[in-house]
Amino acid sequence: MIRNFPVQPLVLIFTSFAFIAQVRALEAAGENRPLQLHPKNPHYLLFRGRPTILIGSTEHYGAVMNLDFDYIKYLDATRRDGMNVTRTFSGTYHEIPGSFGITDNTLSPKRYLGPWARTETAGAADGGNKFDLKKFDPAYWDRLKDFVAQAGKRGIVVEYVLFCPFYDENLWKVNPMNAANNINAIGACPRTEVYTLKHADLVAVHDAFTREAVRQLNGFDNLYFEICNEPYFGGVTEQWQAHIAQAIVDTEKDLPNKHLIAQNIANDRKKVDKPDPNVSIFNFHYATPPETVAMNYGLNKVIADDETGFRGKEDVHYRTEAWDFIIAGGAIYDNLDYSFTPGHPDGTLIDFKSPGGGGAELRKQLLILRKFMDEFDFIRMTPMNSAVKGGAITATISGNPPTANATVRVLGQAGRAYAIYIRGGSAAELMIELPAGRYQAAWVNTRTGNVDKSEQINHSGGRAKLTSPEYQQDVALRLRATAPPGP
Repeated sequence: MIRNFPVQPLVLIFTSFAFIAQVRALEAAGENRPLQLHPKNPHYLLFRGRPTILIGSTEHYGAVMNLDFDYIKYLDATRRDGMNVTRTFSGTYHEIPGSFGITDNTLSPKRYLGPWARTETAGAADGGNKFDLKKFDPAYWDRLKDFVAQAGKRGIVVEYVLFCPFYDENLWKVNPMNAANNINAIGACPRTEVYTLKHADLVAVHDAFTREAVRQLNGFDNLYFEICNEPYFGGVTEQWQAHIAQAIVDTEKDLPNKHLIAQNIANDRKKVDKPDPNVSIFNFHYATPPETVAMNYGLNKVIADDETGFRGKEDVHYRTEAWDFIIAGGAIYDNLDYSFTPGHPDGTLIDFKSPGGGGAELRKQLLILRKFMDEFDFIRMTPMNSAVKGGAITATISGNPPTANATVRVLGQAGRAYAIYIRGGSAAELMIELPAGRYQAAWVNTRTGNVDKSEQINHSGGRAKLTSPEYQQDVALRLRATAPPGP
């Protein structure tokens, strides 16, 4: 946990790991495997032979199930703007007009394509024919696989979310698993019991869908599975989640590829005391400040902030959350981007009334973070906030967060490289503990990507004073060793 950073010395928590220097052979071995934990630092990912941090700005998860959404234009925009992950729901859950106040909600399709086949029997609550939960729709798998394939061609990883709870009765009323909407008389139960082990017929439906999805997608390398979105709502049980995770593992046992499994733990933060051994990615939503990273760093797995977006339209909310989370040691950040709609699949809608933000400018700012991290050998870096031994942050520009709420985070490799992020204030003076050597300091503007100040430091060891340029809202510092001390 990072303490507030007022104008006084800091005492911050120090965490460090020792790493084996040689990783090239292991990375090369992973070139032809699906996305995996990095073998030398499992807090990060390995994708197509490269250490990877995933940064995304995702439409509202309906790209596959919404037949009016042009996912080619969406993926082209995602690639153009430098994002490398997208999150999509399977279609076992969908929303209705007006859900959550989202403008042109992609998750509320006018033409819905789910995994199960429609029948000739009229009477589903959405106005179409009822579903057969024991028969899949081939058109669904064709569209899903093309979506993942097209994402892969563009270097984009797909987080495929198998299930989602029902937040209210209206959402359960239109769902295919509700007995009123299928010919199988399956799902005659309260919505809060759907994702439990209480009803064998429903569990059989969940199992059959999970296994089919795993088989259909096994050939793709740009994929990981999330068991269930926000299971802490709607009665989803831990036992059921473990059951689905095991179904994924069992299905892939005899298949060529093995994919990572993600579990959504909580909104904001929570310590995972009993991690499922089948889970490699622990997902959190709205994880700001990113205290959940430190709380769960000892799991030695990937920590993700894979949804945020109900804090207003201003870019600052999502830019600062992303920087804070990644510099804290997280490996995945993905926000909801409401500029993507069926009418604007290229992410150009501006006048939306949705509860969050999005747009090309925000995606540009997130790309700056991705490029910033790619300039580091981050596999060898760990959270090391105690490198900051003191200093001061002041607020001289109107509109900045109060100085008392400003924070500093450090991700580093001692004596080699330091990624430092300051959130809040408008000018900073830091005292950084550094071994003797020559260093290059570059203060990066998080909104433009420009280096607003650069200097060489010839340091004899101990505390070095680093002074930022003036900034608005936040600033990043790239500090790297260039040589031993000079004359």
